Amino acid sequence: MAPLDSPAPSPPIADEPQVMRTRCWADYALLDSGGGRKLERYGRWTVVRPEAQCLWAPALAPDAWAGAHAVFEAGDEEDAGRWTLSADPPPAAWPMAWGRARFQARLTAFRHLAVFPEQAANWDWLSRRLGQIGPGARVLNLFGYTGVASLVAAAAGATVTHVDASRKAVAWARENAALSGLEGAPIRWICEDARKYVQRELRRGSRYDGIILDPPKYGRGPAGEVWRLYDDLPAMVAACAALLDEGAAFLLLNAYSERLSGLALAGLMGEALAGRGGEIDWGELALIEAAGRRGVGLSFFARWRGR
Repeated sequence: MAPLDSPAPSPPIADEPQVMRTRCWADYALLDSGGGRKLERYGRWTVVRPEAQCLWAPALAPDAWAGAHAVFEAGDEEDAGRWTLSADPPPAAWPMAWGRARFQARLTAFRHLAVFPEQAANWDWLSRRLGQIGPGARVLNLFGYTGVASLVAAAAGATVTHVDASRKAVAWARENAALSGLEGAPIRWICEDARKYVQRELRRGSRYDGIILDPPKYGRGPAGEVWRLYDDLPAMVAACAALLDEGAAFLLLNAYSERLSGLALAGLMGEALAGRGGEIDWGELALIEAAGRRGVGLSFFARWRGR
């Protein structure tokens, strides 16, 4: 018999990591990589972006890279820089699709295109998980950005609360909902600091069947609130665990940081979910080249599966 003061057991953590591989689909392809860069296709437009971990040599001829419609040139600060456009540049925004979700791609000032294609592996998992639960699941999407995960969840029958601190990102997300034909879906759009929103939901006694948590390394809320991943993530994960209903189905945590690992995220999640059943898996999200030879790991995840 365990001592009375022994801690509640955590959900078991998988012994081995998973590599969740996103392969090309109709509107996206990783065409080639190497020399510290990626050559990608978003819709019909090709772009070149820096990627330091692509240590190998490109497989395609230089002409394939030279024909890109836009090239991001990195600046001195992390993720900062500028786009150099070809004579046939991409428009300000253009439509893409994944499943029922429709969304606009854009060249942003921070090297990305308002969508993270490696997340398609998480979208697929989310869609399948919600399909198993059935319609009406209450899902909270924190740091929801342009809303693709919210649209995937809504298309699977969930009632979604989408939270992001950027008014521009929330506006883009609402545009994407209209583009997807989901403007009438049960999605609440909240522009607020994620920590403040979670704390208020705890005080109100709100509960969710599933939570998606995809925080940045650093960010600012609408009132100047500062988010620092390593300082703030443990308390946020604990708060999210407290928001989960007794019969909740999942907690999905994703992080982009070279100083973290999927196993670290799983350990943090296991501590927060002590006393619950279910199981936790963990690993890495990767994009796979069109030729299927190589992959580029881009983020780490941990997922708790409850009922």
